[in-house]
Amino acid sequence: MQQRHDTATPSDTAPTANASFLTLFSAVMLPMFLSAVEQTLLATATPRIAAELGGLGDSSWIVVGYLLAATITAPLYGRLGDRFGRRNVMLWALGIFVLGSLACAWAPSMPTLIASRILQGLGGGGLMVLSQALIGELVPPWDRPRYQVYFSMVFTVASVSGPLLGGVVVNHGNWRWLFLANLPLCALAAWRVLRLPKAPTSIHRNAPHDPVGVLLFTVCASAALLWLGQVGRRFALASPPSLALVLVALAAGALLWRQQARHSHAFLPIDVLRLRGVPWVCLTIIGFAGCLFAMVFLLPIYLHLARGASAVDSGLQLLPLTLGLVVGGTVAGRFAGRIQRTGVLPPWGLGAAALAMLALALLPGTQWTVTIAAAICGMGFGTVMPNAQLATQVLAGREHLGAAAALMSLTRSTGASIGTAAFGGLLFVLLQAPADMGAGTSVSLDGLDAARTASAFRWVFLALAAYAGLTAFAASRAPSVALRGQGPKDA
Repeated sequence: MQQRHDTATPSDTAPTANASFLTLFSAVMLPMFLSAVEQTLLATATPRIAAELGGLGDSSWIVVGYLLAATITAPLYGRLGDRFGRRNVMLWALGIFVLGSLACAWAPSMPTLIASRILQGLGGGGLMVLSQALIGELVPPWDRPRYQVYFSMVFTVASVSGPLLGGVVVNHGNWRWLFLANLPLCALAAWRVLRLPKAPTSIHRNAPHDPVGVLLFTVCASAALLWLGQVGRRFALASPPSLALVLVALAAGALLWRQQARHSHAFLPIDVLRLRGVPWVCLTIIGFAGCLFAMVFLLPIYLHLARGASAVDSGLQLLPLTLGLVVGGTVAGRFAGRIQRTGVLPPWGLGAAALAMLALALLPGTQWTVTIAAAICGMGFGTVMPNAQLATQVLAGREHLGAAAALMSLTRSTGASIGTAAFGGLLFVLLQAPADMGAGTSVSLDGLDAARTASAFRWVFLALAAYAGLTAFAASRAPSVALRGQGPKDA
């Protein structure tokens, strides 16, 4: 497949005046907010939920279940939006998201809550994909960097308010209100989306669907993430269940790749993935999202166990990380707009984040150490997505904006799922007593040995630092793309 770029001039693109842009922004802001906030909302509420419903060891699946469902549905929403109109598909996604939120609010047990979060993720998977595709359709690439600050603000407000609001609610009320609050927000979002004009009928509306691809991808992703999250806790590494899950994931993945390569309208955006340089962009996003969401999940637990912080205090101490994200995102967007090229800052930002996580592992865990390291991580992580989105949209071209947005959401959700499951699983394995390894017991917040807790977090932060270093290498291999339709130039 040949590379395609946006070569249109401002005169033959959709209007980009501030009024037109803000009209669209007001419609997609809430779906973007809801999608982002649900990924961090329960970070500080997890210990309270685990205490009420039982099983801290399974609590990571409150996050992973949502991310897994969002991962599976992201490419599906991208294709459906291109076929049936992104406005119409967005309304369906909001409806499913509401049903999942109601189910979460009334969940009586941890397994029910995890299942409800999966349902919520089936709707949430479309919110960010469709919002990004709508924005890419309206604003040409050379103008997108100067609007990046708006999207950084939405993401930051969601990221900051998620852990903080979660902590406030569980400290002064019931965690179930975290899900009930979604209902009026979804109603307002649906009203704004309904005011967008209907899209013309797509020429791909009646193209063949790909249910086999959806099934194979679901099996592959579920088996891989189940193995990452449960190995060493529910079953030993060298055990029949472990081997079975690995074989299922590998077999389904191989069949999926072969089937997708032959399908005329494949479920996965393989056509975009084949473009030169895009695989390195995807690897960068997977690594960035894994590090970011592992930090968001693990830092509140670390602060609670190591320093006795309350849910509200944990939320407040996540502010340096989330505020660093907006600083990094804003700087990256403005820098890309100034030089009219992407991909320069992410290797440096990810390298700085790796060093900050190394400091968390090696230095005493004082408040200033955690605050400075979290802020540096946030600024480093913030440089990734603005550059990745711009580069992929330019490389894919206007006719594949939905597929490009789906690929970005898919890789981000995949990375977040892997990071939360793998590093959360590693922590809980290290927190277990040697006699309990592989016994299927749950880790309790009470009675943990202080020395074993400190050692466990030290090894987890070391592993995260190494992972971030590999991600920085992937970012250095990603292409630097000109924003005015010129071809990519290897960084």
